[in-house]
Amino acid sequence: MPAILFFPFGLIFGSFATAVAHRIPRGESVVTGRSRCPGCGEMIAAYDNVPVLSWLALRGHCRRCGEAISPRYPVTELAMAVLFTATALVLGTDDLGELALGLTLCALLVIVTLTDLERGVIPNVVLLAGAAIGAAIVIASDPSSMGPRAIAALSAGGFLFAVALAYPRGIGMGDVKLAAVMGLFLARAVVPALAVATLVGAIVGVGMMLRDGPGARKTAIPFGPFLALGGVVGLLAGNEMLDWYLDSFVR
Repeated sequence: MPAILFFPFGLIFGSFATAVAHRIPRGESVVTGRSRCPGCGEMIAAYDNVPVLSWLALRGHCRRCGEAISPRYPVTELAMAVLFTATALVLGTDDLGELALGLTLCALLVIVTLTDLERGVIPNVVLLAGAAIGAAIVIASDPSSMGPRAIAALSAGGFLFAVALAYPRGIGMGDVKLAAVMGLFLARAVVPALAVATLVGAIVGVGMMLRDGPGARKTAIPFGPFLALGGVVGLLAGNEMLDWYLDSFVR
């Protein structure tokens, strides 16, 4: 199946991800209820809820009240579409179990990025649902890999838990749980994923200190988006990065 066919599916799941990220932290159901305008509360018609196209047609405003609609919606939809397409290109469609794991991880990482940026939280229910879906896919497609994946999950979560104990202002328990779930999905590729997340987070932190001085240490920076970035890198290139490192410096 051509990878480009995953682009429209990514748009649809991107739209769903924005709804999940908006509703879950507020205790709203993601199963029932139609999308509503955050300004006037009017139910959004289906023809005004087409990913990206409706936002462009309405010029980023509600049809009824004219309230501005955040550009994060089309950006998220496009980002998910690109991630779905890239995942299909890199993983291929021969191993449907591995592909399903990759697509599920992309959706999970997008959702937690949105919730962490907006509310500073990574909801347990999202992580639990992601872990349950991931475990079900592994059991159905490759049950022999569950052991190594469980070890990777415990190791990744344990590593960030140790960091959280040493630096509680920088790492929260939501980050620890997210790292563990990433280990389930990525197996050994979670190692470069955590390395990328830590490196990019450190670079951003140093850049803020150079810009704002010592006062930047008091600024809270969500670590979830950095973990999500690392997770994408781990998914698309993690095994190759790990093999290169082992071949170059260990073997």
